[in-house]
Amino acid sequence: MTAASSSPGFSTTVEALRLREWLLGPGQATLVMDQFSADDFRLVVDDRADVHVNSKDGRFYLGWFPFGRAGTDGEGWKIAVAGTTKVRGYQMTFDTETPADIVAAAVARVLETSPPV
Repeated sequence: MTAASSSPGFSTTVEALRLREWLLGPGQATLVMDQFSADDFRLVVDDRADVHVNSKDGRFYLGWFPFGRAGTDGEGWKIAVAGTTKVRGYQMTFDTETPADIVAAAVARVLETSPPV
């Protein structure tokens, strides 16, 4: 069975609309943490068992909050890159149930875009 879409030349089939299996659950945080070397980053585990990773220049931060970040509604990961005097930085947050594979991919991409100077 094929149904025409609103765009000419395209069609949607029932097969294309089939259900997918999605990666769910937090997974292994080591997929994220194994990307950091002691040469370039500092790692701190605090009294709540939250993990904080900072670049030695202080411009990159990753926080992992396995039980949720205090004062938030289920924030499990926070990535922040500080800006400069001319360009603003940015930040990303992920829920405690976001798969570590997804967070690891985001971290990998951020690290790929930051070559040593």
